[in-house]
Amino acid sequence: MHRSGFINIIGHPNVGKSTLMNALVGERMSIITNKPQTTRHRIIGILSGEDFQMVLSDTPGVVDKPAYKMHQAMNSFVQSTFEDADLMLLVTDVLETYPAEDHLLAQLRKQQEVPMFVVLNKIDLVDEEKLAQLQQFWAEQLPQATLIPISALKKTNTDLLLNTLKENLPEGPEYYPKDQLTDRPERFFMSEIIREKIMLLYHQEIPYATQVIIEDFKEDQTVGGKAIARISATIYVERDTQKSILIGKNGVSIKKLGTDARQDMEIFLEKKVFLELFVKVKENWRNDDYFLKQFGYK
Repeated sequence: MHRSGFINIIGHPNVGKSTLMNALVGERMSIITNKPQTTRHRIIGILSGEDFQMVLSDTPGVVDKPAYKMHQAMNSFVQSTFEDADLMLLVTDVLETYPAEDHLLAQLRKQQEVPMFVVLNKIDLVDEEKLAQLQQFWAEQLPQATLIPISALKKTNTDLLLNTLKENLPEGPEYYPKDQLTDRPERFFMSEIIREKIMLLYHQEIPYATQVIIEDFKEDQTVGGKAIARISATIYVERDTQKSILIGKNGVSIKKLGTDARQDMEIFLEKKVFLELFVKVKENWRNDDYFLKQFGYK
């Protein structure tokens, strides 16, 4: 018998959804930083075995008070997970406080037909007493759910979670080729690597006001016969002051950004990379329907 299904991962920002996704799939499908709103799109990672296929979907963290149309679009990605799930994973962590009237909990309580799991992350940060209190809390909030305490970063109980998910998959077909890891093209991951470095290197509003577009991606042969990827990317910001900060004095900041991004791209693509970065200003792009569509939010 072959088991397969769509496993949708939801939760609030910065609880480890992307870390969990990467731990399960075994590849860096989603960028990881300690800043909220790191994940902006719904990203699929595919884990296949001889007799099973898990299609895992990492979603943006729920934005409780959307300030831009971009935030609304991110929330719509989350809402779509309620429509096509075979299994639902709510990821929370031991430091997060959930009010009983939380709207995400209210939606999950209505999901009676789909098997549900509460993944309690970062258990390495609390003692046994605190862990027992949290287990009791979640048993009361979502009694229909199975709770699995883990540490995604340290991979504690991730094998237990993986086996539990596999056992609960319905009988189904192979949705994707067994060797496929995601539904996203390489261009997408190159833009995500650049955005991750922006998250890590810059502060305040800069990471949230940027959008990265890969303008050109092609492979050439070097003199030594080895392939080199030539990538050209544009970083959009909303104001001239943000452009100045991104570039830095005498271009020092963007040079550091390009170096760090190129190194990760070479690891991801397993080849040398020549990377060009450009910065353009598009005022208020986070509220611009045309640009949001061009950037894949609609």
